[in-house]
Amino acid sequence: MNTTQVVGEAVQRLRTEAGISLAALAQACGISKTTLHGIEQGRGNPTLSTLWSLATALEVPLGELLEAPARGPEVVRADDPQRPRVEGEAVSARLLHRIKLRGTVEVYDIDVSQTRQESAPHLPGVQECLVLTRGRMTAGPVDGSPELAAGDSILFDASQRHVYQGQDKDNHAVLLMFHAEV
Repeated sequence: MNTTQVVGEAVQRLRTEAGISLAALAQACGISKTTLHGIEQGRGNPTLSTLWSLATALEVPLGELLEAPARGPEVVRADDPQRPRVEGEAVSARLLHRIKLRGTVEVYDIDVSQTRQESAPHLPGVQECLVLTRGRMTAGPVDGSPELAAGDSILFDASQRHVYQGQDKDNHAVLLMFHAEV
């Protein structure tokens, strides 16, 4: 996908999520509705100042307009040496996922048996992040759920059917559910 398409999809998605009309965003940026429509369709070639105006009006960092959203589940393995790490006097931290959200986060401590559970889709905008702390488990979208081991994590769109199934007798995880503001 080229940059103009990425920008167009991002502007349209962010405008819709924010509940802003095409006319209101165009006015806030000082551009015509026709120009904004062209940008959203991936036909425009916005200048840097136009991109800054859009980012400011949408209240997002500029990079949010330039980077395509992740597609599909994001799996991080426990032994992945590429994940960023920071060290302190008493704490060593490894970044697992970055989740951008305006809304509510629910944190659950879960045990998962070896029985397969298929969950119905949640509301649009709901994401789940699971960090497996003990055992092995299959989790994520019904089509293509990876097997996770202790220390692995997965972030996925929960507005589609998804599955949880423990692979060992003792499977434990921390589940974060992110509910976007509508």
